[in-house]
Amino acid sequence: MAFQGSLKELPLADIVQLVAVSGKTGMFSLTRGAERGVVYIQNGQITHAKVGDLEGEDAIYALALWSQGEFQFSAGIESESRTITRSNTNLLMEAARRSDEWKILSKKIPTTDSVPLLVCRDGMSEPVTFTPQEWLVVTKADGVRSIDEIAKGARMSAFDVAKTLYGLVTQDLVEIQRARPAGMKQAGSSPSIPALTAANQSIPTVSTHSGVFNAVSKGDEKRSLQILCTKVKQEAETAALAPGDPNIDRLYRLALQEIDRGRGLEVVRELIKTLEQSVAGLRGREAALVFRDKMSPLL
Repeated sequence: MAFQGSLKELPLADIVQLVAVSGKTGMFSLTRGAERGVVYIQNGQITHAKVGDLEGEDAIYALALWSQGEFQFSAGIESESRTITRSNTNLLMEAARRSDEWKILSKKIPTTDSVPLLVCRDGMSEPVTFTPQEWLVVTKADGVRSIDEIAKGARMSAFDVAKTLYGLVTQDLVEIQRARPAGMKQAGSSPSIPALTAANQSIPTVSTHSGVFNAVSKGDEKRSLQILCTKVKQEAETAALAPGDPNIDRLYRLALQEIDRGRGLEVVRELIKTLEQSVAGLRGREAALVFRDKMSPLL
């Protein structure tokens, strides 16, 4: 079955449906410049997809956003992997929903190779609060990494990163640069910010004031670690029902001293473990387990 053409004329959802209704087995090859994606169909059902580092449903959703490029269907080719089990209808309906949502996101975020930069506005005096997902994204928005690179590092889809950034852009907390500024190093060559957690996990909501926020916006890893230690201390005090407990405060200050000496994320992990023991001594093992479970994404 010879079937090829332009994605500008026929988007992914349409070409898949055309082949699926005939119950064919084969592979779609999709190209957009240097990018290449594949979608496998077996007996009319989508079974596997891949583009870049994305596989499965996320790959389908990413490919469905391509508004230009070329496609070609090769009959009889099967995939050794099966990463998609949802029905074509549900999968393509979700892809269409995301496509419609992307039309809104693209008004502020033109492409996923755009580079977000966390900024601190003059005159900020009120606390700035991030959700766990926002915190995961902003700690990687160093003005060097693109949305695609942030998504890879955070183990999120570029679409979800863009959605998160959209809210921050509307709050004037993030600026989007259309291309990496000339002369700046590629991502990976600058000091790394700790990878906090996978996308489907959560960490405590982090609040910062303008001074700390400004440090984080500059990619200050030391300040990021200090913020995490502060939040761990607060969660331990809550679990132990002991705000201002001197032992908890002592362990917290020791952790800050270790960060000042240049140590990294392991200090936060060690603080969690020692504070777990403190919570157990103050409130019992059950309270300590609750605290540890809440902190588990950082361990």
